[in-house]
Order: sequence, then structure tokens, then C-alpha cells
Amino acid sequence: MKLTLQLAAIYNILWGAWVVLFPQMFWELVGMEPLNQPMVWQGMGMVIGVYGLGYWWASYDPMRHWPIVAVGMLGKIFGPLGFVFNYAQGKVPFEFIYTLVTNDFIWWIPFFLILKKVHTDYKWKLT
Repeated sequence: MKLTLQLAAIYNILWGAWVVLFPQMFWELVGMEPLNQPMVWQGMGMVIGVYGLGYWWASYDPMRHWPIVAVGMLGKIFGPLGFVFNYAQGKVPFEFIYTLVTNDFIWWIPFFLILKKVHTDYKWKLT
């Protein structure tokens, strides 16, 4: 659990910093139109980076700090759902799915296993 959360922390902090510092780079890499409001994308990068700090702190005692993992897991579920909804409406191109692979999909199983252990061993205690 500790290693998973620390890897997630490092990834999120690096990804967040990349998006904040180079907001148009992702769009260029996948051949999409540059953003006309990059500040919104940079705001997303800041949020993802802050999640990284939370994951790092949670890594020291994942059972006690499970709400941070749960919030992260919800984001990793709702992000892809938002993509599907927007893609179905033609609001976002398919290439945007590349962000979901590393931001969400690869973390589903490890985060699920952490939360499963919280459920079975810790009974969702908050104190």
C-alpha cells in the first residue's frame, strides 16, 4: 500500500507540474487543437498535483488515511465516466482517452485493493 501510494503521489505531482508548466504540450502530442483557455487545464494540473501530496501523506498510514484513497478512487472512476459522457456528445475527441490510461485506469486495481483491505480489516473506521 505504501509503495502504491508513493508511486501515485510521484506520478500525480509530476503530471500536475507538467500540465501547469506546459499546458499546451499534451494537446500538441496527440494532435489536438491547442486550448484557447489553458488556465482551466492548468487548474486541473494543480488539483492532480495536490492529490499527489495527499497520496504521499496517506502512504504513511493508508488504513488510517483511507478517505484520501477513497476520494482518489472516486476521481479515477468519475473522470473516465465524464470522458465517456462528453465523448458520446461529441464534445471531446477520442485522443483524450490517453490521459485516462495513466491518470486513472492503471490505479483502479491497486486503489481497489487498498480500499478492500480497509473494508475487511479496518471496517471503514475514521478514528
